[in-house]
Amino acid sequence: MSVYRFKSRETGDLVMLQQHGQRMLEILGKRLSGPGIIQPGEMEAAVQKIRAAVAADDAARQKQKEETEEDGHHDDAQIDPVSLRMRAAPFIEMLQRCEKANVEIVWGV
Repeated sequence: MSVYRFKSRETGDLVMLQQHGQRMLEILGKRLSGPGIIQPGEMEAAVQKIRAAVAADDAARQKQKEETEEDGHHDDAQIDPVSLRMRAAPFIEMLQRCEKANVEIVWGV
């Protein structure tokens, strides 16, 4: 099972399964292959991009839940129990702390 390990000098490592780490990088418009870096000057925009994606995901999850209930089904098995909001929270915290400390976040190194 592959993982992404996001590292900084300000925080502990943030480890995500490959699919979830890739989702974060896609949201940020970062390359999925090889090592990468988020500079402190990029972090405020990164937080905004992630928050926008979280809002869109929340709306999609709510719509899916409503459609399932309208069909008379109450099966939440189709909906991932861990939302993007929950997966993104530690990444947003890492971005905010690193921006404040003026240190970069790296992965794949």
